[in-house]
Amino acid sequence: MKKLLIFLFLIIPVCALEAQAGRTEVLQDLEKNQAANQQGTATATLKASSRLFGDKNDLTSVILIIPSGSTVSVLGSEDTFLHVVFDEIEGYILARHAVIERAPVAARSPAQQAEPVQQQQQQQQQQHQQQQNNRFSYLENKYGTGTAVRLYEGKIWKGMSAEMVKDSWGNPKKMNRLISGNNIREEWVYNNSWLFIQNDRLVEWGPVRK
Repeated sequence: MKKLLIFLFLIIPVCALEAQAGRTEVLQDLEKNQAANQQGTATATLKASSRLFGDKNDLTSVILIIPSGSTVSVLGSEDTFLHVVFDEIEGYILARHAVIERAPVAARSPAQQAEPVQQQQQQQQQQHQQQQNNRFSYLENKYGTGTAVRLYEGKIWKGMSAEMVKDSWGNPKKMNRLISGNNIREEWVYNNSWLFIQNDRLVEWGPVRK
């Protein structure tokens, strides 16, 4: 009876230590799996059966044989070995035995998704601004600053040349021409206005009647 009691006293601490070790291993496995999930690992398919090593520097530390065609999660890669997880078991396999299928894709936040649209809008604004600057420079070089400002603002006035009208309003949608002797009279029709050009000078304008 005394021997039995002594045996129980000795074995209980041992069981407690083994249980504690088991809980520690479970926690470590959970932490490893969580870390792998957070990293968004790539996957690889084995093109040949491969040994899963516990230590890449010790080729005797074989944990198991992974069959050909199996899929593993890749945690890291080197020239010779891949750091992988197979059936929740972490280890190393020879890199030449596997083909990496896809790279990890990081989730994009709404702000990151909006960046390309914002960049495109900024580029369009910059292009528009550059076009406007180029147009004003063209008018200024052609007519001088004072006239360039008026044409840039889309203004017209009596006596301006037909070319000035085009530089201010652009080409008309429709043009009617009447030639009488040395007199050349033209009617230029825009969206909401008509203009009378006589001998290359603007003489009159008014609204289009609809």
